[in-house]
Amino acid sequence: MPVQRLNHAVLYVRDVEESVAFYREALGFDVVMSMRGAAFLQAPGSSNDHDLGLFQIGADAAPSPAGRTSVGLYHLAWEVDTLEELERVKAKLAELGALVGASDHSTTKALYARDPDGLEFEVSWLVPAALLTEETLAGRTRVRPLDLDADKQRYGARTRGGVGVSIPA
Repeated sequence: MPVQRLNHAVLYVRDVEESVAFYREALGFDVVMSMRGAAFLQAPGSSNDHDLGLFQIGADAAPSPAGRTSVGLYHLAWEVDTLEELERVKAKLAELGALVGASDHSTTKALYARDPDGLEFEVSWLVPAALLTEETLAGRTRVRPLDLDADKQRYGARTRGGVGVSIPA
């Protein structure tokens, strides 16, 4: 049987407590287990044992060069259920000074942010399969600025995203 989905990610961070506080405030993650120098967090609504593991390596850790001078992971992406939730997360990330971008990839509406260690992540909403059109699919070759007001008008603020795409129909 092939791989079904990503179960969790693990990050090395300078300060576990600072990172836990950030992911709790920014994305609503809850700590499900912790020990000295490590914490395991679960996203709201997740049935995973944990979605994010954090391991502290100390204040002297160098920034990750991934994507700048070496190969490595560029970012993680978490999916939200509605455009209304994406808008709420956008405001929270902006308030925290973590928001670094917002893009419309046609089938995916995406926010980009950095955590306290400068590690980039994405929060996205996926157009449900039933609302995909030829035009929307063709639009994946372009990246445009995100216009949440227009997307809420087109798809509905509370339409559940990802159905038939990342979530079984």
